[in-house]
Formats: sequence, C-alpha cells, structure tokens
Amino acid sequence: MLKLLRRWWKYTVARMGGSFNEHADPKIQLEQAITEAHEQHKRLTQQAANVIANQKQTELRLNRVMEELERVSANARQAVLMADQAQKSGDTAKATEYTQAAESFANRMIALETEVEDLKGLHFQAAEAAQQAKVAVQQNATALQRKLSERQALLGKIDQANMQEEMNRAMSQLSATVGEDVPSLEEVRAKVEARYAKAKGMQELQGSSVEGRMLEVEQAAMNVEAQSRLAQIKAQLGIAPEPEEAEQGAIAGESLGGSIPSTEGQAETQRSEGTP
Repeated sequence: MLKLLRRWWKYTVARMGGSFNEHADPKIQLEQAITEAHEQHKRLTQQAANVIANQKQTELRLNRVMEELERVSANARQAVLMADQAQKSGDTAKATEYTQAAESFANRMIALETEVEDLKGLHFQAAEAAQQAKVAVQQNATALQRKLSERQALLGKIDQANMQEEMNRAMSQLSATVGEDVPSLEEVRAKVEARYAKAKGMQELQGSSVEGRMLEVEQAAMNVEAQSRLAQIKAQLGIAPEPEEAEQGAIAGESLGGSIPSTEGQAETQRSEGTP
C-alpha cells in the first residue's frame, strides 16, 4: 500500500510539473533563470571573498609570528651574551639568571618556529584556495555574461514565436467557419462567386435574345450617325476627312437612306455658294 501511494505521489508531481511547464510563460521562466544565475554568482563571489579573506588573515598571522620569532631570537642571543659576561665577571647569580632567561627564550623560539611552519602550510593552502576561488568567480562571471546575451536572443525568439502563433490563429479563423452570425472568408468568397456567375449567365441570356439584338442595332445606328455628324463638322471647318472616315460617312449615308448628304457633296455645295 505504501509503495502504491509513493508511485501515485510521484506520478501526480510529474503530471503537475508537466502541466505547469506547458502553461507557464517562457518570459517569466527566463527571468527566473537569470535571477537565479545572478544569485548564484553573488553567493559564489561571497564565498570566494571569504576564502581570500582567510588567506589574507593567515598571511598576516604568519608575518606577525615571524616578527615575534625574530624578536625572541634576538632576545635569546642577548641573554646568552649577558650570561657569558656575568660568568666572566664572576657574578654567578646573574649568570644563572641570564642562562635561565636564555633557555626560556629558546623554548619560545622552538614553539614559534613550529607555529611558523604550520602557518606556512596553512598559508600555502589558503593561497591555492584563493586562486581557485578567483578563477571560479571569473568563469562564473563569463558564464553569466553569456547567459545574459542568450537572454536577449531568447526574448527575441519568444516574441517571434508569439507573433507566429497569433498569425496562425488568425489564419485558422479566416479559413475556418466562425459561426452562424459571422461568416467565414470561404463562405463570403463562395457567395461572391455565385453572384458573379449568375450575373454572367443573365448577361449571356440577354445578349442572345431578340431584345439584345435590337439594342445592338440601335447602338450601331447611333454610332453611324455620330460618325456622319463628325464628318459634317470637319467639312464645315475645311478639314479633309481621312479615307476611312470618308468611307464610313458614305456607308452611314447609305444606311440612313440618303437623308444625310455625303461629305464631298457638302463641300462642293459650299465651294459653289462661296464662289462669286
């Protein structure tokens, strides 16, 4: 039973995690990742600073102990010299006291020398750790800068993806049926094509009927009359008509039953009337 509950819990967590990642905003997740990278770099820098501070403290302590060792060594030499002088002057008590002081300085020297050796080892380790910390900080700073550059590229890709998704949704709405109240583009196109086909069919029917032929004849007669009237105007102005216009005028006169005189006859009449 317990094993089944564990499996159910893991399945639920995985399912919720997948659903969350599917519906989460990529921009927010990207900002979270960049913020976490900043925090990680900050923590690493703080740890590196602590390591470097430890190395500096060890170095200061080593220098202080070495200075004390030099001072104790000088005091030990001075005590030995003073004991020797007291011994030569016959002052046995002072010679003994100076000898004991020299021994104390010697013991202190031994302890300081041991401490110096220990501090040198610690200082070496601290220096290596500090160098490694500096390198780690530099590498992490480079990685953070790379992530910031990738962030700009990813933001651009996210915007492009959003725009493409909007375009896809818009195109799907245009090509699909929206509903009964709002027709789709396909429905409007079909309606327009149906009306156009019907209009073309009616035009063809009217063109093949008797009324259509009568309208064509009337239009042709009007065109002929207009050509004839234009030839008369040119003749009155003394403009010689073109051969094609003259031929059309003649045909127009014949088609109108001779009611309109030809252009050459009008011109001849005008010349005869104008001659004294």
